Amino acid sequence: MGEMKANEKQFDVAIIGGGPAGFTAGMYAVRAALDTILFEGASTVSQITLTDAIENYPGLNGANGLDLVDLFKKQAVGFGLETAADDVAEIKRAVLGDKEGWEVVAGGRSYKALSVIFAAGANWRRLGVAGEERFIGRGVSFCATCDAPLFRNRDVAVVGGGDTAIQEAIYLTKFAKKVTVIHRRDRLRATAILQQRALANDKIEFLWDSVVEKVDGLDLLQWIKVHNLKTNEDVRLSVSGLFIFVGLNPNTEMLRNVVDLDERGYVKVDATMKTSAQGVFAAGDCIAKQLRQVVTACGDGANAAYSAQLYVEELKGKAY
Repeated sequence: MGEMKANEKQFDVAIIGGGPAGFTAGMYAVRAALDTILFEGASTVSQITLTDAIENYPGLNGANGLDLVDLFKKQAVGFGLETAADDVAEIKRAVLGDKEGWEVVAGGRSYKALSVIFAAGANWRRLGVAGEERFIGRGVSFCATCDAPLFRNRDVAVVGGGDTAIQEAIYLTKFAKKVTVIHRRDRLRATAILQQRALANDKIEFLWDSVVEKVDGLDLLQWIKVHNLKTNEDVRLSVSGLFIFVGLNPNTEMLRNVVDLDERGYVKVDATMKTSAQGVFAAGDCIAKQLRQVVTACGDGANAAYSAQLYVEELKGKAY
């Protein structure tokens, strides 16, 4: 990589992550006259860019996820937000003149900022079974919206029982011949309205108390081995597609020695989005919270930016 170049400009706020939380924070920060940079690397691409129709974002019924993030970005950049298309490698403490601050290392460059808003989101969890990694992109998918049209008139399976799994199963019925939902329990965890829609859909079948144990095929996925946890029976299910929605892993590895994380790796924050480290705030899917939705991510982002504003103004001796 060669010698790391320091970015001469010092920022008030460095935001890590280009999803709803990050861009909302960016918009609020620049409108508060803070010099702000946002890093939107490939590893922190927002989960909602994979979502076809967002029915529950207020005022935008059926918005496409990719379009929505694009709207957020254009609005924030329009107010003066600076962005860098780089993955952040490291966040560490730095002394900025007579003040304590932070150094963000990204794309072989070093950026200095008085505060950091971490909004790097989360990624889909794997099943960890034989064949899963081998068939990603060859039948195994974590995004029905991206891949459903590839499975027109074919049999597919969905693993999971939460909102996303059931939402995506319903979406798949627009294309697939049959959708089998495989869930390790005997009832769904999804919202009532989604359960009702799925149970009433004659293209959806359910395999309860079951787990996928193996994924196999020749060049493309052809079948999966499903194990019933109650009867101990195994079923070989012929499917062309396997869509996996069994939870998220937060993208917080780089924060492990910077702020306090909970036992699942989510960032612990207070009601104002402050972390355990002074000058570091967090927002969106990467924080420990009850509901992970676009609308809550935006709220987190606005809160984090306001907290960062108060912190930076205090640091500069300009508090109102």
